[in-house]
Amino acid sequence: MGSWIWTIVIGFVAGLIARFFARDPKNPSGCLATTVLGVVGAALFTWIGQQLGLYGEGQTAGLIGSVVGAMIVLAVWQALTERRR
Repeated sequence: MGSWIWTIVIGFVAGLIARFFARDPKNPSGCLATTVLGVVGAALFTWIGQQLGLYGEGQTAGLIGSVVGAMIVLAVWQALTERRR
């Protein structure tokens, strides 16, 4: 149970930092969206890191990796919203 809470806290902080660096009015906002952004970014960067051999089996991305992953997710989000116009 404690690891889920830690994941949510790190995800929220990573989402906040990513949204700070990638300011755009079209970015998703709110506490829940920020947390989901950070958690998805952490999962994405963990997967990328494991594919590149940066992380071993069972290792996860830290805060910096989570922020980088969240910024990748935001870039994809911005590309998708630009395409809709």
